[in-house]
Amino acid sequence: MVDTDKRRLFRRKYVKPGNLPWLSEPQAFSQQCTRCGECASVCETNIITKGDGGFPAVDFAQGECTFCYKCAKSCPEKLFSPQSTKPWEQIATISNQCLAKQGVDCRVCEESCEPFAIQFKPQLGSVAQPTIELDACNGCGGCVASCPTKAITVNTIDIQNI
Repeated sequence: MVDTDKRRLFRRKYVKPGNLPWLSEPQAFSQQCTRCGECASVCETNIITKGDGGFPAVDFAQGECTFCYKCAKSCPEKLFSPQSTKPWEQIATISNQCLAKQGVDCRVCEESCEPFAIQFKPQLGSVAQPTIELDACNGCGGCVASCPTKAITVNTIDIQNI
């Protein structure tokens, strides 16, 4: 069994394996995935890359997930849930590296957010600040690649703490 969390210490850029949409059991991913690469070869936006240990991983720096389900259809293993289920429990988060949070007017993420989950709220005496509408964010990652300061990440959410 590969403990992928410990291996990130030796890498500059860490892309966690097993963050693919519709995974039925993300915790068991490293034991069941054969690393064949079929999912990456059919990804229409090329966001599925070889992650740590050769496992497929989603890298939103490359683009966004269109939820086409081709990765799941191409997989020879039974790793994915039906397309009718929610693809994943992930949402975008914006760090303090955001230009707007530093007083610079930037709305690139809002413009690239297709479900309109990122909106800017006016602030008295400052530039408008980004907010993420949790119900609208589908975790597609469209905002990640467009952010000039790399302030946006897509993370798994803890449903109990929302």
